[in-house]
Amino acid sequence: MKFSEVIGQQQVAERLQQLADQQRVPHAIMICGPQGAGKMALAIAFASYLLGEREDETQIAEKERNSVAMVRKLEHPDLHFSFPVFKTKSMSADHKVTSDDFMKDWLQFIKQGPYFTLNQWTGTIGVENQQTKIYVGESDLLTRKLSLTASQGGYKVAIIWLPEKMNAECANKMLKLLEEPTPRTVFILVPEEPEKIIETIRSRTQQIYIKAIQQEEIKKALIRQRGLDEQNATRIARMANGNWLKALEELDSENEKRQFLELFISLMRLTYTKQLGELKTWSENVASLGREKQKRMMEYFLHMVRENFMYNFNQPQLSYMTQDEENFASKFAPFINEANVIQITEQMQRTIPEITQNANPKILFYDMALQLIILIRKK
Repeated sequence: MKFSEVIGQQQVAERLQQLADQQRVPHAIMICGPQGAGKMALAIAFASYLLGEREDETQIAEKERNSVAMVRKLEHPDLHFSFPVFKTKSMSADHKVTSDDFMKDWLQFIKQGPYFTLNQWTGTIGVENQQTKIYVGESDLLTRKLSLTASQGGYKVAIIWLPEKMNAECANKMLKLLEEPTPRTVFILVPEEPEKIIETIRSRTQQIYIKAIQQEEIKKALIRQRGLDEQNATRIARMANGNWLKALEELDSENEKRQFLELFISLMRLTYTKQLGELKTWSENVASLGREKQKRMMEYFLHMVRENFMYNFNQPQLSYMTQDEENFASKFAPFINEANVIQITEQMQRTIPEITQNANPKILFYDMALQLIILIRKK
């Protein structure tokens, strides 16, 4: 992967290239920043650069072309990945689970793109109720791999995704690896919550912080990569708020937010017209969604209450809605006003912890709807 394929982050990309060109590459770096900003994309691009890939292919020597071809497939023998996994039922009790147990799935997964979440990864490998971790077997495996001479005579690169997922034993052994690295070995740590990594590991890395992607960069990427027109690209880029993953969510034709919007519109219309029987049916339908989806739905409802309230101020720069959401808000927004916005918000906020506490969802959502009947008419 080339640096030019990373969305935005040009200054950081140039800094990393400069470190490599000047032979000043730290033995361990940690790329930190908000979700969806491109931390993993930068890590893979930097690893690819260290292993020979260049923007200008004429700069690649003939003898290095085979190595670069392997880099592009992310199958270079000197490129190693470590990431959270779980112990399957088919594994023996004494088996030390490592990333290698899931490497085929991992390579197929990241070849789809370097912007992803832990939930997307766990969904790929079929994790249900188990937590994913980086186990002690991982540090043992990396020790063996990195003790070997680089097959291509250059760098050996280990990308550790979500190092905060290392268990205590693994973290302690990984610390020793970082303290005594083999020659021309580079560790690239890519956390989401760096504060959860033990301090002794953090202190042995050079930390590089990236910011959310600039809106204009997301807009350009949407036009270039996804074929959007400028108007839609601008709208989605604003809503993404620097997060490429959010931009991709908005493009998903099956996005659950569309379902949530329909449920929100239906709820608001039924509460305003006091359709008690229909509200009971609405509550029963929502009760079938499952707790996690119900919580996401309520977070979306709170978002829509806020956006409809802000819409009343006629300040487009303060609004973050899709065209469909805005079409509804153009008529509905006056019903979310100074007289009721706080009470409606509080009513919806109270619902979320009650979902977690296993309250009867049919009763919970029907009661919320009855309260909204009173609140929605306040002016």
